[in-house]
Amino acid sequence: MTARSAILAGAVVLTLAGGGVFVPLTAVPAMAQGIQGLRGGDAPLEINAEDGIEWRRDEQLYIARGNAVATRNDVSVYADVMTAHYRRTETGTTDIDRIDVVGNVRITTPTETVYGDRGAYDVRNGIVVLVGKDLRLEGKEIVITARDSLEYWETKRLAVARGNAVAVRADKRIAADVLSAQFAPDTDADAGSGTGSGGSDGTRLKVSQIEAFGNVRISTPREFARGEHGVYYVEREFATLDGAVRITREENQLNGEYAEIDLKSGVSRLLPAPPGTAAATAKRVRGLLVPKRKPKTGGGS
Repeated sequence: MTARSAILAGAVVLTLAGGGVFVPLTAVPAMAQGIQGLRGGDAPLEINAEDGIEWRRDEQLYIARGNAVATRNDVSVYADVMTAHYRRTETGTTDIDRIDVVGNVRITTPTETVYGDRGAYDVRNGIVVLVGKDLRLEGKEIVITARDSLEYWETKRLAVARGNAVAVRADKRIAADVLSAQFAPDTDADAGSGTGSGGSDGTRLKVSQIEAFGNVRISTPREFARGEHGVYYVEREFATLDGAVRITREENQLNGEYAEIDLKSGVSRLLPAPPGTAAATAKRVRGLLVPKRKPKTGGGS
């Protein structure tokens, strides 16, 4: 199964606190190490709250209320109400399996901050899903928002935004039905700082690539491009689009099946199909170029 088909097929379900909302999660092979500092390890998980913590021993729950915060290593989770589900291990220790969060949810790492109204964090499997009215992920130089859900996986360094998903970097914008953001080590981070994004090796991460699915729109101050599927390489400021591609600049429009767009230089290349495919020699691209009219000069009434 390709990465593209994996992100659109299969399902995992987390039950969210506050109304028993079921949120479908695609069986993507996991997301960003940015919150891995909250998983496992020998460091304790510290939970505190202004209005106290309730321990339900028979149900194996801790419920923290009032500006609750859970912290492990360099990762913190904030919420109005936080419910931690735990289990006893064979050695007699306590492991947190899941944390449900409701109200003003915020997850912070040294490199990203994620916002939502409510959500659930499957600690054992390393999956976070947030829902609400103001879903967004703020990372280094880029902000990703979504309408339906914001998923945050750990082991494969990947994030998924669903429903009118938008990523903005400076004056460049990519929008689609679904966006998946791939994280990579931040080579610009200060070496030897001793801090990181939560990984065991202290590696700082940043968004390196964004893949877009369905109703894809890429816009800059000078041009607008549309297609069915796209990939945006963040540092290169370079994008590819395929599937009924249209590129519009002022009144001019190019139509084809595949495009390469250099967002830095403003050079766009439209092809009949991706390079190396048989269709590239069988189809043609089409352009509608509208000449600019010179403004009328001279006096007279």
